Amino acid sequence: MSREGLPLMPCHPARARELLRRGRAVVVRHVPFVIRLTDRRHAGSEVEGVQLRIDPGSKGTGLVLTDGKSERGDHGGTVTVRRGLVAVELRHRGDRIRAAMRQRAAYRRRRRRANLRYRAPRPHNRARRAGLLPPSLRHRVETTFSLAHRLCAWAPVTEIHMERAVFDTRSPGAGGEPIGPEPEHCAPTGTTVRTRLRAAWDGACAYCGRTGVPLNVEHVRPRSRGGSHRRSNLVLACVPCNKAKGASPVRRFLAHRPDRLALLPLRPGAPTEHAAVMNATQRQLVAALSSLGRPVKTWTGRLTSRNRVAMGLDKTHTWDALCVGPLDPASGERVVRFPRQVLTASSTGRGSYARTTPDRYGFPRLLRTRTKQHFGYVTGDLVRAVLPAGARAGTWTGRVSVRARGQHRVSTPTGPVDVSHLHLLLLQRGDGYAWGLRCEAVGSISRKMG
Repeated sequence: MSREGLPLMPCHPARARELLRRGRAVVVRHVPFVIRLTDRRHAGSEVEGVQLRIDPGSKGTGLVLTDGKSERGDHGGTVTVRRGLVAVELRHRGDRIRAAMRQRAAYRRRRRRANLRYRAPRPHNRARRAGLLPPSLRHRVETTFSLAHRLCAWAPVTEIHMERAVFDTRSPGAGGEPIGPEPEHCAPTGTTVRTRLRAAWDGACAYCGRTGVPLNVEHVRPRSRGGSHRRSNLVLACVPCNKAKGASPVRRFLAHRPDRLALLPLRPGAPTEHAAVMNATQRQLVAALSSLGRPVKTWTGRLTSRNRVAMGLDKTHTWDALCVGPLDPASGERVVRFPRQVLTASSTGRGSYARTTPDRYGFPRLLRTRTKQHFGYVTGDLVRAVLPAGARAGTWTGRVSVRARGQHRVSTPTGPVDVSHLHLLLLQRGDGYAWGLRCEAVGSISRKMG
């Protein structure tokens, strides 16, 4: 960054070390590593600009800063090659948010039903605005936007390129193929689930084949074992079979009836939740990125896949982000620089608002302290621990977990280290992410940058 704090072009780590050694720069952030020059202003610097390329995903998102350089092609002409400068892999925690909300709902349901009068459900007592996303989905949009906003503040981003694809949840790849017997007189699409199941199984129990008896909608894979409410996981079962099966696996329940077991959907299909997440969040992510003041261009996933295959890269979020956008290998355009190390940002949150610790039934067991800062440190801060003696003597760097007595714990690549607050040095305040590094399979194939 310049002396005024405006973003300049990224430089090579060796160049950054030289600037710090000569006293021409100071450290602004440790992770990601950002320096600020003390003897150069933005007006006197050459800033060509970089592009931010994003490959959104349900569990992780890849963000890569690239630039374009003109080089002489194989046929004598001038082509523009793409260089990857910085690669970041954002790891979402939407599944943990979803699990926490389910646990909260179970605790509330238990407290309201235990030894209390019946209370009718009220699903329409809260108004919801149009376009509202659940917390687990909103988290993916907000964290991706937050990291993109930070990269725009640290690097001269001129354009944002994002992959945007529509996922078909009814396709065979997404698990939408018809499961179980489908006779010719099957009920048409649009009817109720029970009607379609009755038509598919001819009004008979899927476990014993009895007809003319009351039938229940049964989950082949029980909900307690990870089963879903999807059509491919539902059959009809009579009341005795439904009670006898309970939460046991269907293979164990029908071990003595292999003929009936062969008719059941033992493979309910691939999960569609990740495809549904992408379909629900991509439009709002584009709208959020447009507020950064840079032009946002969207490209298809087929184009990204074609570029990645042409470059001979494995399928990862960072490689997909590097290949987002038009690239014509036939004319000589190609990716000539691949980031050797990928910076990983795992979403950890900023703590919990809960003031009590519940027991297994959802009732308060003990009170939690309202103080999050102890001896100047908060859980999630990046610290440096210097242990003068002991079995773990040395210098350690990592995220800290604070304790009220002052004996904090620092997470290191080799394991946790317990150290007193007197031997800690604060490097960077926690920002809700656990930062790390991982290596990609392909290294750089071009000259050094900077």
